[in-house]
Amino acid sequence: MKKLLVLLGPNLNMVGVREKGIYGVETAEDISKQIIEYAKNNGFSSEVYQSNHEGDLIDKIHSAKDNFDGCVINAGALTHYSYSLRDAIACVDIPFVEVHMSNIHAREEFRHTSVITPVCVGQIAGFGKQSYFLAINALKDLI
Repeated sequence: MKKLLVLLGPNLNMVGVREKGIYGVETAEDISKQIIEYAKNNGFSSEVYQSNHEGDLIDKIHSAKDNFDGCVINAGALTHYSYSLRDAIACVDIPFVEVHMSNIHAREEFRHTSVITPVCVGQIAGFGKQSYFLAINALKDLI
């Protein structure tokens, strides 16, 4: 069975609590359970990992090299400025799909640019929790 890593960056543990008009009312824990179930139903074993610390996310990406076949990443605000996260993704030879629950291109100007997109196979944004499921579908065809 193919193994899938789902990485969630800073503040994504607060989904369901913060900015409900943008992120909805379902908790991060509930969405994570749904992601794991959806992945399983699509032939993947999966792990969801969330951290508010950039270095922890980088360490997890490095460990993905030998432990996972693909990765879905919602890097949160790190998307827009973390070159170290970008470089970590670039040095791991597995496909990454960048995900955002909100449409980052319809929000504040600073959210329009992603420094990680160039090292990901694609970006899915604006479909709420469905963005994660769409990314899993994309990886199903790639790995």
